Amino acid sequence: SVLEGVPNSLPALVKAYRIQEKVSGVGFDWDQKEAVLEKVKEELDELRTEIDAGDSKKMEAELGDVMFSLVNYARFLKVNPENALERTNKKFIGRFTHMERQIKEQGLLMQEMSLSELEAFWRSAKKQD
Repeated sequence: SVLEGVPNSLPALVKAYRIQEKVSGVGFDWDQKEAVLEKVKEELDELRTEIDAGDSKKMEAELGDVMFSLVNYARFLKVNPENALERTNKKFIGRFTHMERQIKEQGLLMQEMSLSELEAFWRSAKKQD
């Protein structure tokens, strides 16, 4: 199989990328990135349907399809999805720790604040980027 060279031990995100590279190499691929984006939208719609139905196993399956499609779209954009996600993780951590510092400096406790109050601090932290 074309997919035999994809190690099972890879993290899921990396494995999805490698699977898609492999099958693309034998012609099983989209012609245009717009078609891939449409597939992402289709998978999101299917996820919404399962969320409305409330079946957690089907939600998990559809969320996996959404993520797989997003990895494929990243490949079409020539963006490494692992790097993109790690960059976002770091950005989120930076913003959240900034938010925590600001809240502490004002003598407040995060767990006693409303979501709208926290959101105001979050918006402030985003401006620091």
